[in-house]
Amino acid sequence: MAEQDSTVARPYAQAAFELAQAEGQLQGWQDFLGLAAQLVVEPGVSRLILTPAADLAHLASSMVEVCRGQVGGTVLAGAGSRGENFLRLLVENRRLALLPEIAARFAVLKAEAEKSLDVTLTSATPVGDEQRARIEETLNKRFNRSIRLSVQVDAGLIGGARLQVGDRVIDGTVRTGLDKLATALRV
Repeated sequence: MAEQDSTVARPYAQAAFELAQAEGQLQGWQDFLGLAAQLVVEPGVSRLILTPAADLAHLASSMVEVCRGQVGGTVLAGAGSRGENFLRLLVENRRLALLPEIAARFAVLKAEAEKSLDVTLTSATPVGDEQRARIEETLNKRFNRSIRLSVQVDAGLIGGARLQVGDRVIDGTVRTGLDKLATALRV
């Protein structure tokens, strides 16, 4: 089902991306789609979407109002009336449930267009500014993209760090090393 959702969501994400890019509103649309995606995964909303007799037009209007209300309307400001129309189109085609997939695909298209890459560094200890700058510089050269590095601390790793670059994971944690050693000793 997830693969089918991805296939169906792709043209919607592409259309939203092309519109946002033409209007110079990539970040605005990403914010809008991200918030709308969060709304549709709320348990009450997701149940309503799956209910055949639900008034989805009213739901879409309510979602637009929530997006307008966020931070003085700035979330909807980037997408504007075209964002409202996009939600209504999803309602007409009974595709609201695809918003998380659409938002994710949009983010990928945006990152490709901006030649950027989101990287998560999970470390056992806090990472200093100098160390962070070296990691970003190395990743910039390695992937030939602008790196947006987010750092998390997880003391459960014992030592070392793990990098997640898209769907690739580079794991240099002590925890993983110990797990591999334990597995090798069992054989």
